Amino acid sequence: MSKIVVTGTGSAQANGVINCLRMDTELNFVIGTGSDEYDILLSDADKKYVVPYSTSDIYKNKLLEVLKIEQPDMIFFSHDKELLSACKFRNEIEALGTKLFIPDDETIEICVHKYESWKKFKEAGIKVPENIIIKNQRDLEKAFAELGTKIWIRSMSVGGGGLGSLKAKSYNQAFEWIEKSNGWGNYVAAELLSDKTITWQSVWNHGKLLVAQGRRRLNWAFGALSPSGVTGITHVCETVSDSNVDKVGQAACLAVSKCPHGVYGVDMTYDFEGIPNPTEINIGRFFTTVQFFAEAGLNLPVIIKNICLYGQAPDIEKVMNPLPNDLLWIRGMDTKPRLIGKGQIANELLYFNR
Repeated sequence: MSKIVVTGTGSAQANGVINCLRMDTELNFVIGTGSDEYDILLSDADKKYVVPYSTSDIYKNKLLEVLKIEQPDMIFFSHDKELLSACKFRNEIEALGTKLFIPDDETIEICVHKYESWKKFKEAGIKVPENIIIKNQRDLEKAFAELGTKIWIRSMSVGGGGLGSLKAKSYNQAFEWIEKSNGWGNYVAAELLSDKTITWQSVWNHGKLLVAQGRRRLNWAFGALSPSGVTGITHVCETVSDSNVDKVGQAACLAVSKCPHGVYGVDMTYDFEGIPNPTEINIGRFFTTVQFFAEAGLNLPVIIKNICLYGQAPDIEKVMNPLPNDLLWIRGMDTKPRLIGKGQIANELLYFNR
């Protein structure tokens, strides 16, 4: 039996990882850590610890205290800020016998700050939307003059879920958004791309790509609650294979690291010429729908556990997009997610509005 810590327990990412571990042929004892006592109560972890937020001065000591008590075999991180904090004392974590499967510190730093990863993509010659840091009103005027009459505004702060994002249709709208958020110097204006997005989830082992799978998001859950329509909560997504996405995904990973190691989730948005542009890499952690792939037959958390603990590389015949296309994963609040083939939908529904 393996003993595994999953941080951020109670969140969609963490719960998905735990559900994947429950599907393993080996019994896994899961220790959940989280900072919201109500969220963590919703977790299926065998043992649950409430710890401070990773931004707290005592986070490090409290997490190490849990590891000393439980002596787990390995740890999965679920959120950018927590991974960024923990990587700074990774040696102390590993000294306790707890194994990590995460990238090097520099790569984590680059990827959790989207503007830094954007610079790496651009330096590598990858097609990306133009970005301008908005330090003052002159920069905002420049953005509208150079990037178009509609631009994408987003925060540079660490975090997911389309943090601070807005599709600004005018200078006044963008100005009010940044002013209200006290965001001068912490916001970026980007060239507006299409609404078509895709994610390329990959696992690397010391520079070798072990497996990668494309996933297209069909829509966001609760999109009406966000000014940009982006919430970071996928409602419906599907498996997809796109050779251009595969090429861009690999290039993006190699742009931020000469020797990729761990989980690299490359988010891309298609431009109006149909070219996928990388917008960020979710580094060292899984996306919220990780259980989707596991239910379809590609259990990434278990793959990583077997590499990390036993040195067992996965025997995957098709490294690139091993899952069939057109598998759908449908999620909602207070209901179990559903895996279904796109072609099966019509067999279950009666349409009266066609």
